[in-house]
Amino acid sequence: MSSTTSASVPATMTGAFLPGDGTVDLRETPVGQPGEGQVLIRTRASGICGSDIHYIYNGHIGEGGAAYRNVVAGHEPAGEVIATGPGCKRLRPGDRVAIYHISGCGQCDECSRGYFIGCTSELRAAYGWQRDGGHAPYLVADENTCIPLPEPLTYVDGAFIACGIGTVYEALTRIALNGADRLLVTGLGPVGAAAAMVARALGVRTVYGAEVVPERMEWAKSLGLFDEVLDSSAQPLEEIHALTGGTGVEAAVDCSGHPAARSLALKALRVRGRLALVGEGGQMTLDVSDDVLHKQVTISGSWVTSVPGMTRLAELLARQELHPERLVSDRYLQAEAEDAYKAAAGRAAGKVCLVFDN
Repeated sequence: MSSTTSASVPATMTGAFLPGDGTVDLRETPVGQPGEGQVLIRTRASGICGSDIHYIYNGHIGEGGAAYRNVVAGHEPAGEVIATGPGCKRLRPGDRVAIYHISGCGQCDECSRGYFIGCTSELRAAYGWQRDGGHAPYLVADENTCIPLPEPLTYVDGAFIACGIGTVYEALTRIALNGADRLLVTGLGPVGAAAAMVARALGVRTVYGAEVVPERMEWAKSLGLFDEVLDSSAQPLEEIHALTGGTGVEAAVDCSGHPAARSLALKALRVRGRLALVGEGGQMTLDVSDDVLHKQVTISGSWVTSVPGMTRLAELLARQELHPERLVSDRYLQAEAEDAYKAAAGRAAGKVCLVFDN
C-alpha cells in the first residue's frame, strides 16, 4: 500500500449494516487494504438512497444485482484518497473523489461504455450491496469507479452525484433537453428536485413540478427551482394546459414511479414532446394511438448514468457553481445512522446524508 498517511489508519472501524428489519446495526469491521488498481478512501459523506430503503432497510427483497450481502451499507460515497494499491495510474493521496456506485467486470460492452450498472458478469458488485460501501469512515474502491471532485464542489455534493443527480442528468441529456424547452417534473423528492437543478444548468428557463405529498410540495417551493409546483391530487393537467397556452410542455421526466404521475407526464406533452422515465417500479397504462402515435412523442427509459457521464456532470456543476447539497434536507453523523434511515424512510422531504469528521 502506497500512502504518506497509512500509519494513521486504524485496523478496525465502525460500519453501518442493515439487518433488513427497519433498524441499523453499527458494528466493528476491518479497514480494508487496497489491492491491485484500488484506492483507500477516507469517507467524508455518504448518501442514503430510496433503493436502500426499498430493497434493504425494510427487508432483503432484492435478487442478483439488488441482493444485499451483509456488507457495510451506502452506495453514494465521496471522500479523500489516502492510499493507493499497486497498478493505480491516475489517483494520488489527497485527491478528492466521488464514487460511481458499481464496479463491473471491465470487459463487457456496457463496461466499455462506462455503464457498470448494466454489467451482467458475476464480477459485478455494487458498493453497499455486494461489497462494502460508504457508511463507514474508510472505503476500499476500484480506481476506475472514482471520478475527480472538482472545486468548489463539496463532499456532500459529491455524494449526491452518482445515483441521485447523475440519474436525471443522464435522462435529460438522453431526451436532448435544451434551453428552448419547458420541462415538467413529476415526483418532487430528491431526484425530482435534482432534475430541476440539472434542467436549469442545461439552460431551461421554465420548469414545472407536480407532487402529491404536501410536505414535499412545500420543500420543492422553498428551493426556488420550480416556476410552479402543482398539486397532483387536484387537476394538474388542466393547470399545465393553462400555463402553456394549451400546447403542453416540450419535455417531461417522471421521478416518482407512480402510474398516475407517469400518465400525467405523458399527457402533458405537446406534439413531438419527449418523456424520460426514471422512477423505479410500478406500471404505466397508455393509449398508444392518442398518447404516443398521433402526438409523435418519444419515450425514453434511463437507468442511472455512466462513469463518463458522471464526470461531465461534476464538471458542469463546478463550472456553474451549482451545489446538489442544497437538496439535502437532513444530515446526520454516522453514530446517528439509525435516525438517518428513519428520516429517509419517513419524514424527510429531501435527501438524507451521513457526514464524517474523521
